[in-house]
Amino acid sequence: MHTSALVLFSGGQDSTTCLAQALSKYERVETVAFDYGQRHKVELEARLNVLREIKTQFPQWAPKLGEDHLLDLAVLGQVSDTSLTRDVAFKMESSGLPNTFVPGRNLLFLTLAAALAYRRDLQVLVTGVCETDFSGYPDCRDDTMKAMQLALSLGMDKRFLIETPLMWIDKADTWRLAHDIGEKSGEPNGGEALVNLIVEHTHTCYLGDRVHRHAWGYGCGTCPACELRARGYDRYVVAA
Repeated sequence: MHTSALVLFSGGQDSTTCLAQALSKYERVETVAFDYGQRHKVELEARLNVLREIKTQFPQWAPKLGEDHLLDLAVLGQVSDTSLTRDVAFKMESSGLPNTFVPGRNLLFLTLAAALAYRRDLQVLVTGVCETDFSGYPDCRDDTMKAMQLALSLGMDKRFLIETPLMWIDKADTWRLAHDIGEKSGEPNGGEALVNLIVEHTHTCYLGDRVHRHAWGYGCGTCPACELRARGYDRYVVAA
């Protein structure tokens, strides 16, 4: 029934995997990102490289990949005192959440994405949130996504579907999913090609490090995002 999707696309491992899956499923796919004053703003540049490489390495997907959107969400950085929007060390807060948690971020992202999807006549919102391998962010939970789907559909009088392909899998399975999607793309050695694309071109590191190259990609290797990505890649390689 659904033929079009808008992918919340940061240019990281998770959103790139979600984008690949959306391209394998839907006839028309557009992407949206948000500039909210994040320290790792290099992701906004990396995502353009990812889009270019997907079109080049998977030409069968290129006709499906429509307009890319970048929305200015500077106000979020103004109201968020977190280690993703301020030059402070990563630590756990008294709330039990890491200070990488940006309150309301995914709620705002989905609201603005839905408004854009409404205007662009896109039916599905795809996001890479996950409740399995994550830092406990409450706005990544399945219940939150279901509540947002209902609220946005009611508030805009349009039946949106929020799709969360990674919700119940860990980072190792996310690498494996990318490989499987690539294998089914019809491109020779597509699985390996998509995994290598993610390694080389996506960005996850909270510190914005594009200097240090590891087996799993670029990053500082010590921030929470790098550690999670590295552990998942190691488990993926061992099981392969």
